[in-house]
Amino acid sequence: MNPQTLGHLSMLGFSALVAGSFSLGGLMANEIDPAAFTAVRFWLAAVFVGVLAQARGGFGAGSFQAPWRYAVLGGLFGIYFVLMFEGLKTAPPVSVAAVFTLVPLMVTGFAWLLLRQVLTGRMAIALTIGATGALWVIFRADLNAFLRFDVGAGEAIFFVGCISHALYTPMVRRLNRGESAVTFTFGTVIAGGVLLSIYAWSDIVATPWATLPVTVWITLFYTAFFATAVTVVLLQFATLRLPSAKVMAYTYLTPSWVIIWEVALGNGAPPLLISGGVALTILALFLLLRDDAAEKG
Repeated sequence: MNPQTLGHLSMLGFSALVAGSFSLGGLMANEIDPAAFTAVRFWLAAVFVGVLAQARGGFGAGSFQAPWRYAVLGGLFGIYFVLMFEGLKTAPPVSVAAVFTLVPLMVTGFAWLLLRQVLTGRMAIALTIGATGALWVIFRADLNAFLRFDVGAGEAIFFVGCISHALYTPMVRRLNRGESAVTFTFGTVIAGGVLLSIYAWSDIVATPWATLPVTVWITLFYTAFFATAVTVVLLQFATLRLPSAKVMAYTYLTPSWVIIWEVALGNGAPPLLISGGVALTILALFLLLRDDAAEKG
């Protein structure tokens, strides 16, 4: 199996696992401080990634040179996760997931600035379609709400986090010096854990961990293992094999996965009109994948 195919499969798994964090996060976002939650999540993720690294033979000599690189990446990822849970306090998971699909459009700008990756015509069309689908969901298929720019507070907060995520993606390729995805992930979550622990120490100490609802613990372990440790490995694995814009194209599947998660959790599906916006995001993904096939030919 060639490296590009492995990269695409990695991002397919990434989108499904990320979607779970939106739905589970929506169940517990008001139960705990987002920064305290994310700090503990990063430390748990560091344990999981560290065990994985040791099982694969360790990190190797010189793996953590220039630690400032990990501080940059950990800071960017920490901002994204904290603001995601802040947004989920008031915004429904499907709407937050729709905001997430604006990331590929932002990634293309950062990828050009940092890596000089050029956007093709077909990719531009696909990203425009995907952004249209995202806006459709964000404004609840209401043209008047769009014209008034009636964005919910939760969606607006998470949008700032998505800017951080969009910058993170090309920064991985810019800062990587040949380290494996597991090594780079470990450095990232350790740095993120340190930064967030400093920032949210008072909230961490004040949190009544022993009496938190079970949904918080389920979400904590899911997000630490699947939506942090596993997805960061998948994302960094794919970023080193695919252009940044195509890596993040898979975020267009996130609203669809969230709908599946919401139905599975008994929260029901969104109205049919909103599903039309989700369909546009899926169309955008297929256009980007077709572009990839055309380039190979």
